[in-house]
Amino acid sequence: MLPRRKGVTKHKLLTDLIIADVEAEVLAPGTRMPTHRDLAHDLKVSVQTVSISYKEAERRGYLRGEVGRGTFVRDRVTERAERFMLDREPGQTADLSIIRAVYTEAHERASRQVMTRLGEGDNSAFMRPCRPIAGLDRHRAAAQVWLRRLGVEADRERILITNGAAHGLFLAVASVVHPGDIVLTESLTDHGIIGLASVLGFTLRGLPADAEGVLPEAFEAACAAGGVKALVLIPTLGNPTSHVAGAGRRQAIAAIAARYGIFVVEDEVYKPMLEEPMPSITQLLPDLGFFVTSFTKSVMTGLRVGYLVVPPTHGIRVASILRVTSWSATNLPAEIASLWIEDGTAEALLRVQRQEAQARQAIVARTLGPHIASTHPLSHCAWLKVPPHWTEEGLVRALSQRGIAVTPSDPFIAGEAGAGGIRICLGGRLSHAALTETLAALRTTFEQLPPVFDAQLIA
Repeated sequence: MLPRRKGVTKHKLLTDLIIADVEAEVLAPGTRMPTHRDLAHDLKVSVQTVSISYKEAERRGYLRGEVGRGTFVRDRVTERAERFMLDREPGQTADLSIIRAVYTEAHERASRQVMTRLGEGDNSAFMRPCRPIAGLDRHRAAAQVWLRRLGVEADRERILITNGAAHGLFLAVASVVHPGDIVLTESLTDHGIIGLASVLGFTLRGLPADAEGVLPEAFEAACAAGGVKALVLIPTLGNPTSHVAGAGRRQAIAAIAARYGIFVVEDEVYKPMLEEPMPSITQLLPDLGFFVTSFTKSVMTGLRVGYLVVPPTHGIRVASILRVTSWSATNLPAEIASLWIEDGTAEALLRVQRQEAQARQAIVARTLGPHIASTHPLSHCAWLKVPPHWTEEGLVRALSQRGIAVTPSDPFIAGEAGAGGIRICLGGRLSHAALTETLAALRTTFEQLPPVFDAQLIA
């Protein structure tokens, strides 16, 4: 019979007992667990209780379920941090298609600590107000501190709290661009701005780029041709190519924009990852520059808090669009971000992201070296070349059949289609061992010859 513990549900108690036995090696790796019905009978609990417990133990990486065979104790990796990150289940898709920050035990611990702190305090200061629209003064003061380390000095009145970088990007573009206006961006760029073109009805044109992003001469030629309203670009670790614009490139872009009176929206969601200081185009272009950043790619994926810096003349306009679209940003995540900036947690978790990015990029370099088109040691993704014997579509489909999800070039194309490519993402909770295994399977697929026909297309 299952022992009782006051205030603890039966399924939580059973889950804890299973995990304790696995960690004490009472249940050895590979052990087959009793069926749901048999264990329920032995413990005198419902089958539903056992099902919930097994599912939770699976989610936390202690058990694995195999269709038609049963539930087994997992093989566990030994390092503490890697034990926390779930290995890929056999037959389960390894999702390398979405850019996510790495999530480790340090992130889980920080989350639990801040939730406890909030639960024990007086939260009325941020839970009660619904104004100001641009964000609470305390949150904007914390934003000033974080922005300063990114090279942006801004009065509090120029800062708006947003629900992530995508929200900030929308507010910035919507405040200056009208249907039919021309907006410039990199030829390969984040799909967010491509989607905004459809929503807001502007004309998006991709500019030629190199290892530092948009070519200044291409930007100047487009401005000289007329009709351009804004440039939207990712100067740091650009998606999907991981390019980084140097100080000279940023200065050149700012000078051209100033000469032609072009707004620049600087999407710097990845800039916190850089360890060396880099100038901000917005700082160089205060009357025409918008600066967008957030915590989702550099601190924690679920911390959907963004900071938007606007030109001095645009504070009221952008705040009015913010009010229409969401009234204001959500105060609770903004409070967590502010607490973490103040007590150093944000900086500590940022260091974890850098360390993990470097470690994962080293795995990519060892495993996929000849297939890398571009990447960066601090990037959460890598851009891969499509081997000449494969088509991009066929390669993506072949990888999918092996349980590996990647992203082809199509969602990123804003200019003329080039040689194509495949983006792989390295974050999330995938362990180093599972990432190595997945990339080895990816390399094997790249080096295989494609089938003479696609079986999926045959009825």
